[in-house]
Order: sequence, then structure tokens, then C-alpha cells
Amino acid sequence: MSLPLAGVTIVDFSRILSGPYATMILADLGAVVIKVERPGRGDGARALPPLKDGKSGFFAAINRGKRSIALDLEAEADRSLLDRLLDRADVLVENFRPGVMARHGLDWEALRPRLPRLIYASVSGYGQTGPDAKRPAYDAVVQARGGLMGLTGTADAPARAGSSVGDLAGGMFLVQGILAALYDREKTGRGRRVDIGLLDAQLALMEQAVPQTALGPAPQASGTRHPALAPCEAVAASDGPFMLAAGTDAQFERLCLALQLPLAEDPRFADNAARLAHVRLLKRLIEAATLEHPRSHWLSRLTAAGVPCAPIQSMEQVMKDPQLLSRNMIVDVLDRYGRASFKAAGNPIKMSEMEDRPARPAAPELDGNRADILRWLGAD
Repeated sequence: MSLPLAGVTIVDFSRILSGPYATMILADLGAVVIKVERPGRGDGARALPPLKDGKSGFFAAINRGKRSIALDLEAEADRSLLDRLLDRADVLVENFRPGVMARHGLDWEALRPRLPRLIYASVSGYGQTGPDAKRPAYDAVVQARGGLMGLTGTADAPARAGSSVGDLAGGMFLVQGILAALYDREKTGRGRRVDIGLLDAQLALMEQAVPQTALGPAPQASGTRHPALAPCEAVAASDGPFMLAAGTDAQFERLCLALQLPLAEDPRFADNAARLAHVRLLKRLIEAATLEHPRSHWLSRLTAAGVPCAPIQSMEQVMKDPQLLSRNMIVDVLDRYGRASFKAAGNPIKMSEMEDRPARPAAPELDGNRADILRWLGAD
């Protein structure tokens, strides 16, 4: 078995989440990722909870399988080492605000003449251009500005999504840009600049809201309800809610049969457009049936009928989900002694002839790979 990015070397200046999430994906696919960290402190994610024996589970999950070297960019010897690293790198990744790398002479314009094959990949709050390019941003800030927060929760109580989707989207789009640039370099021999803004990435996830707003009226927060499909929302059973999604006419007919509701021939619910026009009434009619029995009854019955549905699971339940476990989506992250120390989400990219292990290598200790990296560089 072989990993598709074996032989690709990435010098990674990024920290916390958006950049490290991208390089985690690339490391899972076989790239060698060398984290360049600040001496003494390193990536600030090393201190983020949850902690175990003074080590961050967050850092371990996002930085598994990488290598670390601490370099003082103001020190001549360390800067010489960095130059040698970059000479052998395929990709540079950074997630500072625009201008920070330039202060160290490490911006795209400075490196491109010397390293024409280097792919220079940046992810920042607002991208490298535009009036707000140099403003700082966090995930919650771009969720708010990009419209997601206003559509999550209810109209009276906008809510942050339960994961850092702005940062994660930025990281995933960065991976796509890097892979496209690597493919292009095979043809042209030249590297490219990849520029990802978290706000841009957040807006790119608003797949239904953007065209709907352009045509009007703009979508509003609707809790668990899907804005373009009906019925597609959480409904109440006798012991609590579960998620139901019957987005096609055939699924709706099967739903009506399973619930013993005479709605499939009702003109108010004849197609998806009609069901959307009467979505609140439809939910009340569905719940008149589902409130008669517990969730387990309906999940079993609807699954047997071929109607998409699911329990609304806690994270404790997610961690034990047999489907996820069968796909190695809950993996162990080892410590430096090879012992299972943390849990992390696995790699959702499943590929032929690529091993999908139930355990992943340890995250690096700060500067923990200096000796190996120096040997690789042939440095004294």
C-alpha cells in the first residue's frame, strides 16, 4: 500500500486550527509535514483543552503525524536552517495576517524568484486582498459575518455552529488549492500562490442561501428545518425529538404509509413546493402520529420503510456509533511511546490501496524532531 502524497514535503508555519487542519489532512495522505514553531512556546494550540498529563488532546488530534522544529527567525543559524528546509520543500503553509511573513522576508514575492517551484499557501481571516485583508478574525467572527450564525438557531437567538466550520472550511479549501497547484506544477514546473480567506470559505458553504437571497426573499433561521425540502426537520416522539428527512415524493409516500397518515394524495402536500408552502401544518400532522410512540419505534419503522431518519445523538453516542467505528472514523492518537493517548476523528477520505489505520502517529513534541530534520538536511 502507498499513500498518494508520499514524497511531498510541507513546511508549515501555521498554528491553532485552519492551517494545521489542512496540513493534518495532507499528512494523513502521506505528506511529510514539518511544523516550524516559536522556540519555548510553539503553537498556541499546545495549551488548549482538553488536557491530559499536561498535553492537549486538541493539539494531538490536529497535529498527529507531523514533525516539529523550533526556529528563531531572527537568529542567523536558525534562518540558515529554514532556508535549507525551504530549498527542499514542495509547499509552504502559513495562516498569519497579511504582512506578517513579509516582515521576516518570507512572503511570496520574496521567495518566488529563488524558489520558483514552491507552492505558497496562505489562509487568513479575509484573504490577501480587499479592504479588510489585515483585520484579525476568529471562526465565530466569520460565522457571524458570513451569514451562518444568522441562519443557525432561531430568529430571536442566533447561534454559533457546534464546530468551528469557518476555520475547518478554510482548511479544506486550502487543501484543494494545494492539490490543484501540485497537479499544475507537474505540467508547468512552476509553483503557485494559494490564497484562502475564512470569510470567503464560510460564504462558499452557503449553498442554498446565496441564490435564494439573490432571488428573494432571503432565508431566515428555522432551527432544524431545511429551507428547501419538506418534511426535513426534527419531529417529536413520545420521549423526545428525532430527525426526519423525506425529500422526494416517493419518500413522502413511504412516510405516510409508515405513519398511517392519509396525506400522500392531499393536494396541499402533492409535491415538495406544496409541502414547503404548508410546512408548519405538515409538521403538526406528522407529530400527531409520532407522539404516540418513542423514538426507537419510529426510527426502526421508518428505516425499514426506506425513509431517511436518525437519532439526534450526543457526542458520547457518536463516539460509539457502529457505522463510524466500522469506518475507522474514531481513531487513537498515540503518544511518543506508542501508547494510545487521545481520540480523534479519522480520515474521511477512503481510497483504494491506501491503509486506513485505527491508530495515528503521535503529535510532535516542541522541537522534538530537530535532530532528525538536521540529519535529513545533512546539516552539522
